[in-house]
Amino acid sequence: MARKPRIEFEGAFYHVMIRGNQRQTIFRDEADCGKFLKVISHYRNQYGFLIYAFVFMNNHAHLLIETRATPLSKIFQGINQSYTMYFNRKYSLVGHLFQGRYKAILCDKDEYLLALIKYLHFNPVRAGIVKEPGDYKWSSHRDYARGNQTSMVAVDQVLKMFSEDKVKARKIYRNYVNDGIALRREDIYNTVDQRILGNEQFVEKVVEKSRGEIVQRNKKHEYSLAEMAGVIERSFGVTLNQLREQSKNRQIASARKLMCLVAKEYGYKGREISEYLGKDPAVITRYLKSKSQWEKEIAAILETLKRGRGNVNKQV
Repeated sequence: MARKPRIEFEGAFYHVMIRGNQRQTIFRDEADCGKFLKVISHYRNQYGFLIYAFVFMNNHAHLLIETRATPLSKIFQGINQSYTMYFNRKYSLVGHLFQGRYKAILCDKDEYLLALIKYLHFNPVRAGIVKEPGDYKWSSHRDYARGNQTSMVAVDQVLKMFSEDKVKARKIYRNYVNDGIALRREDIYNTVDQRILGNEQFVEKVVEKSRGEIVQRNKKHEYSLAEMAGVIERSFGVTLNQLREQSKNRQIASARKLMCLVAKEYGYKGREISEYLGKDPAVITRYLKSKSQWEKEIAAILETLKRGRGNVNKQV
C-alpha cells in the first residue's frame, strides 16, 4: 500500500516520533543526546519552527513541533541526515540509522498541547527509568519546571497559558504535571486517517487546507448509495433508473459521474459503485480519475447530504 502524503501547511502542530532502524539504539551516551539537541537547535534557528517539548529515549525520540514557512519534511530531512552522519562517523557505521519515515501526527494544538507535553515528559517514568519527570535529563520538563535561559523550547508561550507571572506559572505547571491525570496512549494515537488528532471540527479545517484529501474516521459508508442517488436526483433532475441506463445524454452522464465521485468520498469501492449502477467497473474507474475537475460539485453534494439527510428521497 502506498504511503499517505504528509499533511503540511504553515502553522501546523505535530507530534513527531522517530525510531532507530530495527529498533536499534540511536543515543548510546549523553554526548549523543547533546549532539541531537544541537542539531535540532541549528535547524530551528535556520527554519524558524517552534519546539514545545521533546524527550530522547534509548532507541526513539518524541517532539512537539509547530512549523512556519518550511515544511516538516524538509526540516527532518536535514535533522536526520545531519545526526546520522555524526552517529555513523562516531561509531564507524554505515547505512540508515532511523526506521523508515518518521511518524508525524497533525494535532489540534488548542485541545492537545498541554496534554501532549505532559505525555512526553512522563515517557521516562512509564518506561521505568525514573520515578519523577524531573529526574530525567533528556526531556524539556526541566525547562518548564525550573527554567533555562538557553532553552530552545517555546517555554514562555506555554507558561502564559497558566499565568502571566512566570514564577506562579511554573508552580501551576508542576502541579499540572503531578496531578495524577495523564493522557492515555490510546487517546494519543486515536487518530483520523492515521495522521490527525482532533475533533470533527478540527478535521474539517484540515480537510480544507489539504484540498479534501483526508478520509475522515466517521465518513466511511456514512451515507448509503441510495441516499446519494436521492440527492443527485434533486440536484440534477435525473432518476436512479436514468443513472443506470445506457443514455449518453450529457446531463445524465454528468450526474452519473458525480454520483461515483461522491460515493468514493464515503469509502465505497469501484466494484460496489459499479454493481449499484449496473455499469462496467472500467467506466467507474475512469470517472473516479476526474475528481479534480469536479471538486466544487462534490463539495455541494456533500453539503446537501449533511444538511438535509432526513429529507432525502431514498431510492432502491
